[in-house]
Amino acid sequence: MAEKDLFDYTEDNIRSLDWQEHIRLRPGMYIGKLGDGSSPDDGIYVLLKEVIDNCIDEHTMGHGKHVDVKIEGKTITVRDYGRGIPLGKVVDVVSKMNTGAKYDSKAFQKSVGLNGVGSKAVNALSNYFKVTAYREGKEKTAEFERGVLSKEHKETATKEENGTFVTFIPDDSIFKNFHFVQEYLDNQFWNYCYLNAGLVMNLNNKRYVSKNGLLDLLQRKTNEDELRYPIIYLKGEDIEVALSHANGYGEEYYSFVNGQFTTQGGTHLAAFREGYVKTIRDFFKKDYDAADIRGSICAAISVRVQEPVFESQTKTKLGSMTVSEGGQSMKNFIGDFLLKELDNFLHRNSTTADALKRRIEQNERERKELAGIKKLANERAKKANLHNKKLRDCKFHYNDEPTGKDKEVIVEKQKESTIFITEGDSASGSITKARNVNTQAVFSLRGKPLNCYGLTKKVVYENEEFNLLQHALNIEEGYEGLRYNNIVIATDADVDGMHIRLLLMTFFLQFFPDLAKNGHVYVLETPLFRVRNKQETIYCYDEAEKQAAMKKLGVKPEITRFKGLGEISPDEFARFISSDMKLQPVIMEQGEHIQNLLEYYMGKNTPQRQDFIIGNLRVELDLIKEPS
Repeated sequence: MAEKDLFDYTEDNIRSLDWQEHIRLRPGMYIGKLGDGSSPDDGIYVLLKEVIDNCIDEHTMGHGKHVDVKIEGKTITVRDYGRGIPLGKVVDVVSKMNTGAKYDSKAFQKSVGLNGVGSKAVNALSNYFKVTAYREGKEKTAEFERGVLSKEHKETATKEENGTFVTFIPDDSIFKNFHFVQEYLDNQFWNYCYLNAGLVMNLNNKRYVSKNGLLDLLQRKTNEDELRYPIIYLKGEDIEVALSHANGYGEEYYSFVNGQFTTQGGTHLAAFREGYVKTIRDFFKKDYDAADIRGSICAAISVRVQEPVFESQTKTKLGSMTVSEGGQSMKNFIGDFLLKELDNFLHRNSTTADALKRRIEQNERERKELAGIKKLANERAKKANLHNKKLRDCKFHYNDEPTGKDKEVIVEKQKESTIFITEGDSASGSITKARNVNTQAVFSLRGKPLNCYGLTKKVVYENEEFNLLQHALNIEEGYEGLRYNNIVIATDADVDGMHIRLLLMTFFLQFFPDLAKNGHVYVLETPLFRVRNKQETIYCYDEAEKQAAMKKLGVKPEITRFKGLGEISPDEFARFISSDMKLQPVIMEQGEHIQNLLEYYMGKNTPQRQDFIIGNLRVELDLIKEPS
């Protein structure tokens, strides 16, 4: 080390941060990416989850049968009817690290949170945080601002039922312009209820309750017309499974640990996928290819384990190798359950077994038919020099195994990984020059994609653009290889751009619907107008914003209509794909029939579609018309 460097690195460089300062300095380590609510894993949903998780843990331990939540503007309130925080520890539980009941395994046997960090993170990342505990006719309240205690109330008598009441307002300096998407909230609340049959949850007076657990989940996530056989539902001690096969492509899983939705899977999902293949092979006494057995499967699995180990504080991937300390391995626990219960089910239900066998054999035929085409397609992809010509890659990828001492930081960077799919050299050039090379990649299309509605997966390999796109995303062999957490369709704000957008969405829904179902597909919103004078520039996303900007800036401001992404300079573009990026998620309504949806919009012209187009034509014309 040079002498100058020694003097630059002194005792003054060493800092000790308070707990709330550390959380606010490194929020990603505690709640993942920040975001504005456009993505289901944005921080505001994690804040809500961390508070509700404590309510669920109470319910799991047999205390409290319902949870009431209200979201009014930026203010969130959560009320449970569990045992309530012990009154003398109300302040400590939400503001002192390494403090909580979950270190006592007798109090919380199979909790999702074991380190007591969640409520502290919510406290530190909120402008205002208030907690009240009701316990045996007494109550205790404490109020905080950005994690700092502002007022501690004395214990008083109360007639309220036992439980805990939390109010918080996320810090708008951290969660900029945030909003809640109702569909994401619905999924979050339904998942809680599916995993806790009989629990009643209320969100702004909307009631959520499930009687049949994961069976209800799979019925809501699928459409009966798409399933090859009725859902198989199996339940044992600390494990629950529901599964069926559909008509589409890929594998679709919903995995949970102690009530936590593990969106990135983990050891329990790997054990299920392996155990399922072994059980099917043993039952049919045939060595089917694993891809044929699992092709088009839709399954949900939930396990409860003692002291689960997750790969990050956001708990999206399980790392536990055993179901309890010194207990059975995760692989054997799930594998043995399937070998017994699924095997018994198939022996008792021959019709279901026959339908399952036909689906497997159909997958086998299709795989063999595609084998030659896939080989040629892979060779074409190599010759196309994908990573130099079509794809400008980034450093961090969604499903790469993180290594090194900064593993937590890398995991959070991977969640930010984004690929922009755009058309034309000018548009891709602007994005490429403006992007963050660590987390943002660009894939450039050549011309309009093919309308693939009604075609088989053969076209994915025969069509060069589709083949190169699936290679860039690394989804040829399945969803678990996805290289980017966010797939963003970035097209011009004109008729051609809208058409390309629709064709790309058709591609994903037709062949890779699980990408949309799991919240990975978005549309980039870029400004239609720039309104400016010598003092100020305002970017507007619709006609109403343009009119407001013109009024604000006064007489005759300069107005620019952006017809194409290539017209926006890289310097300007950088602000539209940074932390303030506006993304419109492609959300699938639960139970929505994808094939019916595609047939309506992308099939042959029907009177219903013509009426839809005519009815919405004026709206589209208003959107793309020239500035006045």
